[in-house]
Amino acid sequence: MCRLLGYATKGLDLSLNDVIGKVNCDLFRELGVIHNDGWGACLVSSARSQPYRRDGGEPAPETVERMYRSIESSAGDSMFPALAGQPARGAIWHLRLASSHLPLVLGNQQPFSTHGLSFIHNGDISDADGRNIVRDHDCSVDRSAVLSTGGESDSAVFFAAIVEQVGRGLPVDEAVAEAVRLLRLRYPLSSFNCMVQSREQLVVLRAAGHEGTPRRVMDVYESYGRGDEAQDYRAVRYRPISSRGADVGVVVASSGFPQPISEGWSELENDHLLVASNRTGEFHIRAI
Repeated sequence: MCRLLGYATKGLDLSLNDVIGKVNCDLFRELGVIHNDGWGACLVSSARSQPYRRDGGEPAPETVERMYRSIESSAGDSMFPALAGQPARGAIWHLRLASSHLPLVLGNQQPFSTHGLSFIHNGDISDADGRNIVRDHDCSVDRSAVLSTGGESDSAVFFAAIVEQVGRGLPVDEAVAEAVRLLRLRYPLSSFNCMVQSREQLVVLRAAGHEGTPRRVMDVYESYGRGDEAQDYRAVRYRPISSRGADVGVVVASSGFPQPISEGWSELENDHLLVASNRTGEFHIRAI
């Protein structure tokens, strides 16, 4: 049960502060008081040095990925403001509230990364009896694919299912859709809200088995006296990123900080994907 945020630009390196503003960035970070089971981010940016310039080693890469994960709350980690000021042409950010009592170990922190993809997820994937997918011996996802993610959580299994579909030749957006179709056969009421990032794309899915906020999440928020902030917990919203009066990309986020229609925010419908290029900033929305 987590909070998600991601963005993609038309090749411009912009920081999280640039994209959503310092005030909203601070509000997002502060959600770590509640989502205090760790956080992480993966930033994709253009390399500072020129590619293919020989200096006795390998050619310099065209793209640099910066990954950070911690079991500390974002609210108390000094790395959060440091990374929030780091320019990137695309990025995903994750605040964790662990599901189904899964262990708080670094391996289960997100983003997960493998095969050129990074991944974050908000949901608890369990069957009708409440058995989490990691404890389901009949789960059809290949164990070696799960191991490649480095995690042992339901989110790692979901990511592995996506990676399997990419390995079969599907583009990332269709791989996400197909993985959900297959997992829903056994876990129809689970939430599959997620973001997948490559060096070229950001793919965001809203696919919740039911729209209401889970009782466990409501209980946690109410224990902090902030139950009203969990009412739209499963919502995913997006708006164009503007710079100097022009649209230069898109930012997508779960709820948790102000996202008014007056500022250009729109709600992503359930069972829909948003697919954005972090090279051109263009994006489109499709049903799964």
